[in-house]
Formats: sequence, structure tokens, C-alpha cells
Amino acid sequence: MSNYSECRDDLDNYLIARVPVIALRTIEQPRALRLVKEVAMQPRRSGMPFWIYTRATGLRELRSNSTVQDDRSLVGAMEYAAAQFTSRPNATLVLVDPDDLEQDTEFTRYVAELARLADANAGSVVLITDKPIWSGLQRLGMSMALDLPDADEMYATIRGFLDDHEGVVPISWNEADARRAAEFLLGVTEGEAVNLLATLVAKGAVGQEDILRLARSKDRIFSDLTGLEKVDLKESDYAVGGLTNLRDWLRRKHELMHADLRGTNLRPPRGVLLVGVPGCGKSLSAKAIASQWRLPLYRLDMASIHGKYLGESEGRLREALQTADRVAPCILWIDEIEKGLAGQGDHSGVQQRVIGQFLFWLQESGSRAFVVATANDVRSLPPELLRKGRFDELFFVDLPDARDRKEIIELYYRRYVGTEPSPDQTDQLVDLSDGFAGADIEAALHEVGAEVHLGGGVAALKPSFVLDKFANTAPLIRTNPEQIEDIRAWGRERAIPAGRTATSSAAAQGAAAPSRRIVFMGD
Repeated sequence: MSNYSECRDDLDNYLIARVPVIALRTIEQPRALRLVKEVAMQPRRSGMPFWIYTRATGLRELRSNSTVQDDRSLVGAMEYAAAQFTSRPNATLVLVDPDDLEQDTEFTRYVAELARLADANAGSVVLITDKPIWSGLQRLGMSMALDLPDADEMYATIRGFLDDHEGVVPISWNEADARRAAEFLLGVTEGEAVNLLATLVAKGAVGQEDILRLARSKDRIFSDLTGLEKVDLKESDYAVGGLTNLRDWLRRKHELMHADLRGTNLRPPRGVLLVGVPGCGKSLSAKAIASQWRLPLYRLDMASIHGKYLGESEGRLREALQTADRVAPCILWIDEIEKGLAGQGDHSGVQQRVIGQFLFWLQESGSRAFVVATANDVRSLPPELLRKGRFDELFFVDLPDARDRKEIIELYYRRYVGTEPSPDQTDQLVDLSDGFAGADIEAALHEVGAEVHLGGGVAALKPSFVLDKFANTAPLIRTNPEQIEDIRAWGRERAIPAGRTATSSAAAQGAAAPSRRIVFMGD
């Protein structure tokens, strides 16, 4: 049963029981009004008076929408209801979004007194609000929360909207497409969903490509929410060299991410934890996944969530994760997760509470927020984060082997130089880049691209200059071999390799090689 149906049944039961105060908490005022009207329109309540007050319309009869009195003030509406409650049984007053319900004020005490008058003659006061209610008023009755539409209710909204426009514009969606669109629109209000659908119809047709367009349009609704940083993707973020095993695994998860999982016990993919050598493409992978899956990318900076006040860190993390659930489907990128979850040396208990909250969300959230978390100092991560079932998989990103280096070299050569390297030159660069991370290869070829730009174009580029840039690049495996070998030893034993094969033994031997400088003379 949907939350809407549950709330309707609860309201029906509370009115039968003549509960004096009924609080309906929601951010969707029109949807709540429709729910109240459905309950009031039931035949068995045809003889019961229902009045509704809004600031825009004043006091009106709920069923007929006719004006009750000329005085459109809230005080006037409450005075009218007070007189009616003393003379008419089974009357109901609906107050929409009244101010100052949170605190013990003169107004909330006035509402409480009005509820007591209603209670004396089997009446009820229904409060529709998105704010908390003063406890002294709340204790006089019952409360319920109307959540945002679930997948089934959202599907009904989409189906109804499309049916209304059938024949007006070409619509190529089938039921499966509408179901998929409903999953994408989870987290928005019914009104926001209708607005998004209307923008599709306004362009003259609704096609298959518009399903993913909904996700991007939905992203604009939440672009100013706090807790997450929106990452704008560039064309260069679409490609990643190497990491063959990871890319194959992600292709399968992509299918599951967009699949209709209703009627199964499966949940959407939770995410992946990437650990390994710095500069080997872990962070770039998050951007590439978002680009290739055509989903918005949000970055959660775990180091920035910590506050100095009690409970502030947990509150910031909770807000960020709730935002991720609402903007889903999306890619949630957590860079260097160990900076926010490393609990060593913490005696305040904050870190453990943050870890527990994050793990609970990973385990229980059913949203299509796919987490891409990266870590360099994996030994500082809490062991419970590495347990199977938290993330879908744990991959180790090692230094690229010769075949992966060839792919990375060709990718960045095309990007920065604007042409393809010759086969002989590629082979030379693959040999020279033994022990390089992807970032080292990119940095060297960026310098080559700068030389092309400043030195008269590709025709003026000397092959010796390219070789010289590679030969004189000092990768981490030579400048900090102990740290890199420590990371690699951990990864080989505890994670799935993200690349095609383990790094060549020649690279390992290169770890102990001294820094070198080679100058290539002539061509």
C-alpha cells in the first residue's frame, strides 16, 4: 500500500474516531488537499460539515468550494468555527499552512482551545503543515506524514499525464519506459513531476531519449541544495584508459542500475570502493561513470562534514545522504573516503557515529544513488567498511601494465597533441613509461601538447622531445617506492584487480631504480 493510501485510511479512521486535532505533515499542499477532499466526499459523511481555510481564499465549504463568510482572516475563520463547534456536531475545520505552530504561543493556545470546543461536540481540527507542531497541541490528537510519491504513485501520475496528451504529441513510451521514468522521478513532488513531464511535451514529442533527460532535468531542481557539491562534467571526462576489469564490471552494473526491479528481491547497485596507487584513475573513474551512464555527478567531501558542536557532524552527513537519495538516480563520488571515516585516535565517539550512520545508509537505502568511493591510505579505513555487502565490490587500482599504458598513451596523445602517435613511437613510450601511473603519462603528454601549441604545430614536434619528456618524468614508484609497494602489497591480497593483469615484474624492479635523466639528441 502506498503512503498516500495509508494516510487516507488513517485520516478516515481518525475522523470516525472524532480525534480533536489531526496533524497532516507534508510539503505537498495540493496533494494533501486532494486526500482530505477524498475522505470528506465519502457518502457516509454527506451530512457532516467540512470547512477549509487558506490565506488566499479565506474560509470556504470544502465540498462545494463556496465562500462561507466575507472575512478572509484566520482569526475570523477560527471565530466562525468556534461558534459552529458549540452548536453543530461532527464538524471539521481544515487549516492549511497556519503560521507559528511550532512554539507555545497565543495562537497555538487558541488552536488548542478550539480543538477542545470541537472535542466537546465530536468535531475535529485538521492541520496541514510542513512544520513541527507544539507538543501541547500535538498531545490533543494524532499526527501522520504524507511522504513524497512512491514508484507506483509516480507511475500513475506519469501514465495519467501521458494519456491526457495521447494524440496531441507523438509519445513513444511503453509501460516499461513509464516505469523506468517513475523510478527516475522518485524524490520529487507530484507537482514537480508534472512540470518535468510538461517540458517534455512542450518540445513536441516524447521519445526514448527523454527518459534520461528527466534525470538531468530533475537534477536542476536540487542544484542549490546543501550537503553535496555538483560536479560539472567535461567532454574529456568520458574516457578512461586501462582498468579493463573495472570497466567490464561497470557495464553489467549499468544494466542493473536502469532495470525494473519490481517483483524481485534485488536492490539497485550500491556502489564500488576503489583503492590503490595515487594517480591511477580512481577519481577519474567516478567522472567517467557519470558521463557514460548519463547521470548527474555529486561529490561528498567527507572531510568537510565534521563540525565542532555535538551532533553537528552526524547532522551534516545525514542531510547530505538524504539529499543524495532525493537527487537519485545519480553518481555519488566520495573522494579519499579515509579522511572522513578514519577512526584511529578519536576518543569523542563522533567518528564511530559517523561511520555507523554511513554504513546504515549503505545497507538500507533503496535509492539509485551509485557510490564511487576512492581511498589511498586504505589501512586507516575502518574494517567494517571493507566487509562484503557494504559496497558491491572492492577493486584495487594498480599501476598500468604495458597494454594499459599503450591505451592510456594513445588516449592522451590524441587529446593533447591532436594526432595519433606512430607505432614505433608508441612502443618506445610504453617502454619508457614502465612504472608510470596514468597521471604521470597525462602530465608528460600535456607538456608535449603545450609544446605543439607554442612551437608551431605537430609538424614541428621532434620525436626526441616526446621521448625526453617521458624519460625525465619521475613517477611515485621511484620517488616514494616504499609507500607504493606497501599499497600494492595490500591490494594484491585483499581486492579484485581493476586492470587487465597484475603490473609487470619490470615495473616492480623499476621501483628500486634510482632517479634518472636522459636527453635524446637528434631525430
